[in-house]
Amino acid sequence: MLARDVIEEIAAELAEADGSKEPIRRITARHPEATVEDAYAIQGVWRDRQVAAGRRLVGRKIGLTSKAMQAATGITEPDYGVLFDDTVYENGSIIEYDRFMQVRIEVELAFVLKDALEGPACTIFDVLRATEYVVPALEILNSHVELEGRTIVDTISDNAAYGAMVLGGNPVAPDAVDLRWVSALLYKNETIEETGVAAGVLNHPATGVAWLANKFAQHGSRLEAGEIILAGSFTRPMWVERGDTVLCDYGSMGTISCRFV
Repeated sequence: MLARDVIEEIAAELAEADGSKEPIRRITARHPEATVEDAYAIQGVWRDRQVAAGRRLVGRKIGLTSKAMQAATGITEPDYGVLFDDTVYENGSIIEYDRFMQVRIEVELAFVLKDALEGPACTIFDVLRATEYVVPALEILNSHVELEGRTIVDTISDNAAYGAMVLGGNPVAPDAVDLRWVSALLYKNETIEETGVAAGVLNHPATGVAWLANKFAQHGSRLEAGEIILAGSFTRPMWVERGDTVLCDYGSMGTISCRFV
């Protein structure tokens, strides 16, 4: 385990990088002994400082749940981070590109909970019962750590590379459609770049939410009613630049669009 002062120092570096827009050197390059537990401790210190500064936690993100994402990053297990109220954009938003670093887009489904979810034996059926609705979402990745050679320790420490999300399309009850077969077409500047099917997330997007509830149970915690849970991407991350327009077509679940300025 890393010493507490090292954990706090790295959390401060990540916060400073958000202002300077200069990525920090890989944590694992400097501390090859760092563990996943260390990474979540770093994320936890960073999160608590954000909350103390007035930001409000509204949900969680799950990352690296699909083979496409694992192949893109070289990481083979899921991770999670936190969502704050000031990172949720409406459909059609004009988004300030310079708010983020190493900006990429992922295609996801978001589960909005009506009931709390608790492990350790949470299943996809528990998730479906506890979900008020499922809605299309685009996740904006925001990486404060250099990407080359990064490991899951680097990613987790950096709040699982979460930057923001755009919610839109048509919310549906979890039993109204077969969520495994929700598909999406991702366009950048009117050119199709990626396609995917939600079953790419652990065979069912609710599986990731169940995984997270069970993971939280190991620390005596749970997912709370009202939280938004980003279930994981079922496409590879798509790079975007200033001026790009993004549109994602989820078929019967509608479309999401945004533009970076």
